[in-house]
Amino acid sequence: MNQDLQIAQAVNPEHITKIAEKAHLKAEELELYGNDKAKISLRAYEERINRPDGKLILVTAINPTPAGEGKSTTTIGLADGLRACGYDAIACLREPSQGPVFGLKGGATGGGHAQIIPMESINLHFTGDMHAITTANNLIAAVLDNHIYQGNALRIDVNHIVWPRCLDMNDRTLRDITIGQGSKVNGVERKDHFVITVATQVMAILCLAKDLQDFQQRIAKCIVAYNLEQEPVTVGDLGVDGAVAVVMKDAIKPNLVQTLEHTPVLVHGGPFANIAHGCNSLIATRLGLKLADYVVTEAGFGADLGAEKFLDIKCRVGNLKPNAIVIVATIRALKMHGGLNVNALHLEHLEALEAGLGNLEQHLESIQSFGVPVMIAINQFTSDTQNEIAFLEQWAAKRNVLISLSQGWEKGSSGTKDLAEKVVTLCQQPSNFHPLYEDDLTIEEKILRIAQKVYGAKDVAYTELAKQKIKQYEPYSHFPICMAKTPLSLSDDPILKGRPQGFTLHVKDLNVSIGAGFIVVYTGNVLTMPGLPKEPAALSIGIDEEGQTFGLF
Repeated sequence: MNQDLQIAQAVNPEHITKIAEKAHLKAEELELYGNDKAKISLRAYEERINRPDGKLILVTAINPTPAGEGKSTTTIGLADGLRACGYDAIACLREPSQGPVFGLKGGATGGGHAQIIPMESINLHFTGDMHAITTANNLIAAVLDNHIYQGNALRIDVNHIVWPRCLDMNDRTLRDITIGQGSKVNGVERKDHFVITVATQVMAILCLAKDLQDFQQRIAKCIVAYNLEQEPVTVGDLGVDGAVAVVMKDAIKPNLVQTLEHTPVLVHGGPFANIAHGCNSLIATRLGLKLADYVVTEAGFGADLGAEKFLDIKCRVGNLKPNAIVIVATIRALKMHGGLNVNALHLEHLEALEAGLGNLEQHLESIQSFGVPVMIAINQFTSDTQNEIAFLEQWAAKRNVLISLSQGWEKGSSGTKDLAEKVVTLCQQPSNFHPLYEDDLTIEEKILRIAQKVYGAKDVAYTELAKQKIKQYEPYSHFPICMAKTPLSLSDDPILKGRPQGFTLHVKDLNVSIGAGFIVVYTGNVLTMPGLPKEPAALSIGIDEEGQTFGLF
């Protein structure tokens, strides 16, 4: 059995009402889902609107490698460490997608002694939010095709439909399909495609909306197709935005769970950071800031994706001002970025470590350009040698950057107290946060700013299609940019590790998400519907005669 799952199953969770008390929530503000999880009423925020916000701490990372970085583990461990040091803290995390759970990556509930529970529930059906998002998206798709079948009063061009269907599963066979085949009663035959649920605009809107009314207004603006005059047709034109809001009336509420050490955690929303904006819901984060003195949150993948979008999209929309940012790295992953083979990462290799530090340095410099105090957390492995740790600490000292060894996976809060105290110190410094670019820059100027400042690119090249889309989306040029890029490299080529120099970022296509309020820019070969590996994690998952899950990670 997976060690993380064993550890999680060995802990008896406190009743969720006790966790709510720690989060300063009232019993009447909860909607219980059993004894270990609950929904929180949206009124909870409104009743605390005049309370000063707590400190906002973002946890991000270097570019991920097969060696592992432990961003979620560090986020959870830090929240536990803060409470163990006597600080009033809460964590805000994303909900896992079942695609990675059954695929290659696994779940997103942390690891070792820094996890959130109930681990199996959170990684699977949880409180039904993913199902609601899937249903809402596909309701729009179904009404759209039915409208065409029933006479097409909106004169929709069947060759210019942009609203996809979705599924919260890695299923490559659905990337490109043909629907309405066979008899005429099956609808109008046309090409269609699926995306994974976490890549939908419904998910993005859930995570950026302020409340249910704002959600419905945003959904109504979403473009689903273009008519024969090439004018946009929206969800509002179809008249289905009210029904979608009803489907989402419970999913819009944040979820309350706990860590293994019974720290309160808000888990809500889960857009991927390589194809969406990679942050938990604004509703949960804003509520967390009213409930605790310190709020620890994370953003997906490396700082080039999740952190940049957190700072340029989420903070802009929600008027948030982060007080501190923690960049997570491991010595193993840094050595891999330095060219060391994955099978040799357990060996001491200062040359590879030094070479791989270029990746960390690029992320450090890009985060510093946002004006937020930043430090480094090294998620420690038993194979890390004293020489390697000393080398890394000296490297950070030369740059006048705080660094802490995090041992949350092995020791829980007792292994993250140093990190917690240093984060509190960091939060005492002034935050001069500002987005990377201004609203009034052109689309090309914003893309170039991200490419050069965050990725370290030399320039940007556009396909003819991308150039056409930039002209088409000029009325929305005030929107922030949501880059779709491989998470495995600072560039758009997943093979290029470390800190690539002098490369060109290749933009293939763009799409405007009016409801979410950003422009998606597609680079490289990013897929919005992942596929399963040759041996998916689902092959090892099961349940025993005692009702205990095994194989989940």
